[in-house]
Parts: sequence; C-alpha cells; structure tokens
Amino acid sequence: MRPMQIEQIHQRLGAHGAKPCHVRRLLRRWALALPAGQGRIRPEDIPPLDARAEFAAVEAELAGLARVRSEHPGEDGSARLLVELADGQTVESVLLPRDGVCVSSQLGCAVGCVFCMTGRSGLIRQLGSAEIVAQVALARARRPVKKVVFMGMGEPAHNLDNVIEAIELLGTVGGIGHKSLVFSTVGDERVFERLPLGPVKPALALSLHSTRPELRAQLLPRAPRIDPAELVELGERYARATGYPIQYQWTLIEGVNDGPDEIDGIARLLKGRYALMNLIPYNTVEALEFRRPSWEQAAEMARQLHRRGVLTKLRHSAGQDVDGGCGQLRARALDGDAIVAPPIRRAGAGLNPPA
Repeated sequence: MRPMQIEQIHQRLGAHGAKPCHVRRLLRRWALALPAGQGRIRPEDIPPLDARAEFAAVEAELAGLARVRSEHPGEDGSARLLVELADGQTVESVLLPRDGVCVSSQLGCAVGCVFCMTGRSGLIRQLGSAEIVAQVALARARRPVKKVVFMGMGEPAHNLDNVIEAIELLGTVGGIGHKSLVFSTVGDERVFERLPLGPVKPALALSLHSTRPELRAQLLPRAPRIDPAELVELGERYARATGYPIQYQWTLIEGVNDGPDEIDGIARLLKGRYALMNLIPYNTVEALEFRRPSWEQAAEMARQLHRRGVLTKLRHSAGQDVDGGCGQLRARALDGDAIVAPPIRRAGAGLNPPA
C-alpha cells in the first residue's frame, strides 16, 4: 500500500467538490495539532455537503498515520519518540530543546554511514509526505514547535519528492519559517537543483564528517562520490542564493576525524564561506568501535577553528542518556543482531586491512 501523500489528499477531496481553501484549512489544523472547531469558522470555510463524509474519512486517516509507541525524556530537555506508523513499522523523532523537532524521512537508510545505527538495516521503505508531517503533528501535541530539522532516520535526498512536499506544507499552512526548516543531506546534486525551485526554500545542512575524500568515502560508503571541496562549492552557491548560511555537520569521533589534518582541511575549505561548522560529539554505541572524544578535546578543536576564521559551534548531542544517536532506539526496540563496524582509517594512519 502506497503511503499517504499530501497531494493525494488535495486530489481526493477536490474530486468530492472541496475547494483548495477547504483542504488547506484541514491540513493546517492537522499540521498545527489544533483541536477540531478551534477558531472562528466562516460560512465559506465549511466544505460542501457532498464532501463532508470524505473530509471525516481523511481526518481519521491522518490521525491514524502515526502514534507514539514510547517516549524517552532526556536530562537536557530533549525527548526521543519511537513512532509507530499505520503499517506497524517504527521510526524515530526527537523533541529538541528550544522548540525544535527532528523528523525521519525514510524507514532505514541506504547510505550506510558506519557510525549510524539507522543504516544497519538498509532501506526498508520511503515515508510518505503525510507520514513526515505526522511526526511534526505528534510533536506539536506535546510542546510548541518552531523549527523542524530533517535529520532523523533516512537520507532526505533519497526521498526528495515526499520531503519537498512536506517542507512546502510546513512552510506555508504549517507555520514554520523557511529558514527554520533544515534539510540535511550527505550531498546529492539533485538537492542543489531542486530546492531552489520551490516556493519554500529550506536551510541546508551538509554532512561533511571529513575533508579527506578517502576517509569520507569510508565513513559514508554509499553516499555520492562528491569531493568535499566540490560539496562546499555547491553549498556556498545555495547559501548565497537563499541568504541562509550552510550548516556543515561533523560527527566528531575520537581518533578518526578530530586530528590536526582535519582542522587544517576545515580551515582551508570553510574560511571566508557563508557557513557554520557544527561539531557534534558522537553518540557512543557500545557495540561499535567508535568513541566520543572528551568535551575538552572537542572544545579545543572548536577554539582552533575559531582562531582560523571558521564560525564553529560545539553542539551537545541531544539525548545522550536515552539512546540519542539516530536509529539506536529503534534498534533496541527490535532487539536486533550484533553490530560490527567495518575498519576505517584512523587520523594520521594508513588504511586498516579488511577484516
């Protein structure tokens, strides 16, 4: 069964005589998690009699798209949600401090980042645009949401049509400012072609993780083979076109991408760019070999980058105490198989031989 799409809702209700304004009102109420009947209803807001049964059916289906199977509050004000979809599959969302929510765009992921739990299962299926927005509606039923980041399970560029459809709804009737919609990607040329064309142009976060092409290829084994320097050039064009700085994401892994060579590489690529480097210490998974550097090490890296002209923020990874790394909660719920990470190049070292 094909997941519900927002465009499908417009077509379905339009076929029963509903006007676009009637459909927008329904979608607005749903995306904002507003109670039925809230606000002043004008006669022109009421759908035609022949469409009312279909409106009720659609509203029921939207309400059943997703539910919170479990909620795991963190000490930092975040909360990780295990969200069950209508077919029984589960994805993750994270309620972030300061009125944000991180949502998933796919069930699983095909990129296979070696430090990420989501990719261990591969790609199971795409989320429909309505399933993506449903995660925001669930979050808004719990707390205010003013920012939506597409950084949960999945690679948004691999589900581009549905993610763009969700972004356009959230950036219009969904009431989220365009620069507060953050599209995160490992880098795909289709993103740079498509995003500037839409009525809602989100901010962009590019997962860099290394300035060394060979190491980045090991960390992100099935990402498009775009040289980090070329990726930064594409990002810079998008930043200048939209007026939003690019956020570069750097999962900081002890002994892997936290050395002087990477500091030199970041300074070379990002000095003078319309960009922000986010250093995000790794969420440790005991079954994997990777480790989180000390806060002091991470802070020193941020200081060195600042001194070299790169605007840098050292981020506290949300939900460290509640399996905060993407995919960890779902994996724990599924009680999956043992996890083994492939060998990778350590900072300043040669390639490890294959296991």
